[in-house]
Amino acid sequence: MDNLNYGVIGNCRSAAMISERGSVDWYCTPEFDSSSIFGKLLDKNIGGSFEIHVDKKYFIRQRYIPRTNILVTTYKKNEHCFEIMDFMPRYILDDGTHYSPPDLVRYIRLVSGTPQFRVIYDPKLEYARFKTHTVIRPKYIKSYTTKGTYDSVYLYSNLDKQKIVCSDLIDLEDDSYFLISYNQKILKQDTERCYLKYQRTKVYWMNWSERTVRFKRYNNEILRSALVLKMLSYDKSGAILAALTTSLPETIGEVRNWDYRFCWIRDASMAIRVLTKLGHMNVAKNYLRFILNIIPDKDEKIQIMYGINGEKKLTERIMDHLSGYEDSTPVRVGNDAYKQKQNDIYGVLMDVLYQQFQAFETSLQNSESLWTITRSIVRIVKHNWYKADRGIWELRTEQRHFTFSKVLCWVAVDRAIKIARLINMHEYLEGWEKLRDKIRNDVIENAWNENKQSFTQAYENADIDAANLLMESYGFIDAKDPKFISTVHATQRELGNNGLMYRYKNDDDFGTPSSAFTICTFWLINSLYKIGEKDQAEMMFEKMLNYSNHLGLYSEDLDFKSKRLLGNFPQAYSHLALIETAISIAEGTVTKDEEVLENLM
Repeated sequence: MDNLNYGVIGNCRSAAMISERGSVDWYCTPEFDSSSIFGKLLDKNIGGSFEIHVDKKYFIRQRYIPRTNILVTTYKKNEHCFEIMDFMPRYILDDGTHYSPPDLVRYIRLVSGTPQFRVIYDPKLEYARFKTHTVIRPKYIKSYTTKGTYDSVYLYSNLDKQKIVCSDLIDLEDDSYFLISYNQKILKQDTERCYLKYQRTKVYWMNWSERTVRFKRYNNEILRSALVLKMLSYDKSGAILAALTTSLPETIGEVRNWDYRFCWIRDASMAIRVLTKLGHMNVAKNYLRFILNIIPDKDEKIQIMYGINGEKKLTERIMDHLSGYEDSTPVRVGNDAYKQKQNDIYGVLMDVLYQQFQAFETSLQNSESLWTITRSIVRIVKHNWYKADRGIWELRTEQRHFTFSKVLCWVAVDRAIKIARLINMHEYLEGWEKLRDKIRNDVIENAWNENKQSFTQAYENADIDAANLLMESYGFIDAKDPKFISTVHATQRELGNNGLMYRYKNDDDFGTPSSAFTICTFWLINSLYKIGEKDQAEMMFEKMLNYSNHLGLYSEDLDFKSKRLLGNFPQAYSHLALIETAISIAEGTVTKDEEVLENLM
């Protein structure tokens, strides 16, 4: 049984997944949502990979350089030892711009002895739909297609190119490198240049980490998750991806396989909310730029999701030629959920806009445009809050009056009122306050179930939904309110399973869900802590930390019994929920004085 024991490297333009043995099994370039050149993750036979093979006597260990997104895989056998530092270059140039080329660098550091390894270099461009040809040129190895969409990629190395292509045994006698580039390089590539890129990239990530707010507990876990969220941000547009992969199944052998390489307004807004708490305002500013670019007109419908460059049409296609992760089909590219109506997105987006108005009250750029968006959202909510929608879990075949959607409509109007007060637009308050109260009263009257002693998933059913645990964190209800406390207990009782949580247990488009949704377990832990059951919450949180992979990364789902990671990876949702829960339990940040004292000890 495989687990998602992968490290992830990236540079806010693209990213790659590297197995615990050092095999690049997923890499899309030149951008996150481009077609794959290594896709072994989705088809072990034809997907393509870039592997380092050593004999069975080698001990292999993998780790991140602390406070960076640089991955180190160490290979050791007796006195023979070498390390591969995998990274995608990202650093700031003299003119203040970021250098983030569509490159993947594998810097090989000789530690001791004369280690030996073989290279399996097997790119399969364009999702391996057609044959990829690989040829050796004087300066590089080029791989390209001749059928279908033309694509090509270049491999630079100081090692013997013939041995690389033929997978012959290589004796490592000095530091070396591999550099995969989407573009042909103009400057000469050598080991020294790659080492300089490595050092500059390390400095970039360490500087970014240094600017992250520190907490009294769980600081390492918070920082690793923050680094994941940063890596899922797309510099060019400001979009935040839901995950780096497509079609990793929620349950092995089933069909809940989706492409997550897009920007969901909900997921991205939640991620921005968390990163802002951690002190990273530039990511928030970039995301606001994305929002302004995708909503240019006052009457423009806001989609639930967009392409990372703002694309509005994300047509779903099936890759029939790929066998899928552990033979779980179909493999999908694109996501038809972009057509759905989900009313909760207005609340999470407005919550972020309100935070930005607070943070940049006197100097917020584009404030007039954001105020226009605010009024547009209230207008949309006014005409839609009472209608059924697909809900946060994106049901494909039916619409319901989901409680969470109604609550987030309340959030949208509530935050709009707060914004109006901040900028002295008092003439809007009376009408908006009436709308807010009307939505709240409707939820209290229709979503509360006396028999269950809980708020339920939808007005028309008595099912429990983990999303309602967020009612408190968005300010709809107080943590001490008996109805919220009772809802937390009912949710744990009905959706808990072996220490993990279902999203819901009622049938959806594909039957009954059969895996744990990672974010929901974190939501429960956070809620338990807030209602005063701190010991239980901390115990559950410690267990959840043990369910990450070997590098502290999480996917979307967990298997209830084995605790193996399932679903797309790494999942922004899961990591942002970890951060929020850890912040609650940590109960306070590290002050400057404490930080100085810690460094002296």
